Amino acid sequence: MSKPNTAPGFSTINPFIITRNADGLFHFLQEVFGGVEHPNARTVDPDGLLLHAELEIGGTTVALADRKPGWPHIPSLLQIYVDDVESTLERAAARGAEIITRPTPFFGDVFSRFLDPWGNLWWVYSTDGAQDQGEYGASDWSTSEASDASDEAWADTAWEPTPELTYIHDTLLAVLPRLREE
Repeated sequence: MSKPNTAPGFSTINPFIITRNADGLFHFLQEVFGGVEHPNARTVDPDGLLLHAELEIGGTTVALADRKPGWPHIPSLLQIYVDDVESTLERAAARGAEIITRPTPFFGDVFSRFLDPWGNLWWVYSTDGAQDQGEYGASDWSTSEASDASDEAWADTAWEPTPELTYIHDTLLAVLPRLREE
């Protein structure tokens, strides 16, 4: 797929988070990631709940809305690249986030996760850009056999356990069952 034209501040794909107290999450994202509001996008529904708000983080727009009564809790799983993982985690933790995965080397990047106070799980990365990530973003992924669902093909693409990868994997398995209705 070629990259389609997008409006300024928007990427090809942009997350939309529906949560309780969306305005609180909005301010959290401003303080943790330096998000900048698109002020003309803010819309409040007649019931007083936030219907739509947008903020731009690093060239991508994140839309938010309040969850209406009777709507299910749907946690978002989000990936973000930052300049400094440690300081990002410090800001998030100071605002009530739980650090799930401490900064860990990951295929040339530094990787971590936190759970925000609204129940959304953030994958936080930084990279120095020095490692050749290849066409699909991971230096050691094999795409030639990935489309073949046979055990033999998948054996060639399975990750080899290292302490870092095992830790990253285990922290994900531990947190996902916690992403339930509040």
